Amino acid sequence: MRKADLVNRISDKTGIPKVDVLVTLETMFKEVKDTLASGENIYIRGFGSFITKKRAAKIGRNIKKNVAVHIPEHYIPAFKPAKEFSMEVKKLKEPKKDSGPGEDADD
Repeated sequence: MRKADLVNRISDKTGIPKVDVLVTLETMFKEVKDTLASGENIYIRGFGSFITKKRAAKIGRNIKKNVAVHIPEHYIPAFKPAKEFSMEVKKLKEPKKDSGPGEDADD
């Protein structure tokens, strides 16, 4: 599912115009990014948590040049689903096949 598909579904279910749904989603995504970038986490009861995880410093390797490269410690964004969320997904028998970007769906 792409963002446009999500906007269409929300608009159909709520009756809110697609433009308003798109603005709301874009604002939510921006707030999540800004909040995580500022070092805060977001906790949404029943859905999950948007958190930052600390990756330790390590030595990597550039295989083309066969050189060791120091990778400093850094933070990455992560999502941790709530227990209820995980339980619903576990009940799923077979995931739907979704065509990726640029591919045609078999509808």
